[in-house]
Amino acid sequence: MIKQSCRRLLWGSAIPFVLFLGGCQRQEQTRTEYSMGERVPIGQMTYSVVESTWRTQLGESFRVRTPEQRFLLLRISVTNGTGKDASIPLLTLEGTNGQTYRELAEGAGVDNWFGLLRTISPGQTQQGNVLFDVPLTSYKLRVPDIGDTGFETYASVQIPLQLNSDVPIASPINPDNLK
Repeated sequence: MIKQSCRRLLWGSAIPFVLFLGGCQRQEQTRTEYSMGERVPIGQMTYSVVESTWRTQLGESFRVRTPEQRFLLLRISVTNGTGKDASIPLLTLEGTNGQTYRELAEGAGVDNWFGLLRTISPGQTQQGNVLFDVPLTSYKLRVPDIGDTGFETYASVQIPLQLNSDVPIASPINPDNLK
């Protein structure tokens, strides 16, 4: 009788412990916010935003392309962990005010453009630049779960505002240097 009570006590304390561990595992899988450079597993795809670059124009000489706002180039890497070909849709940026911006479908002047039709074979990784025309600020890049259930879920990658040398900065004139 004492042995049965001990067994019940052990089973009674083991079940909540196992449920607790299972709950911890699910929390790890439901993470939806990531930083640039982190691997972003969503569904069976893995994304990574490698670099962000702001541009005031693209192209050269007679083929110069100017944005309405500013061009934001994001170098991304996508790995297909599914057992079949996967098509990556155009991506979306979300601003701090909640406004969304769709990736541009035209890649003229973009080195290593990710492309418009982008199908990745099983187990393969594709890298390239995606292009947005957006105001100069921080964003979240939405990366979709492209599984059989559609685009109901996505993860977000923080894209902080980092200015680079393409953004011209005027230097003040020092009157002492003019003498």
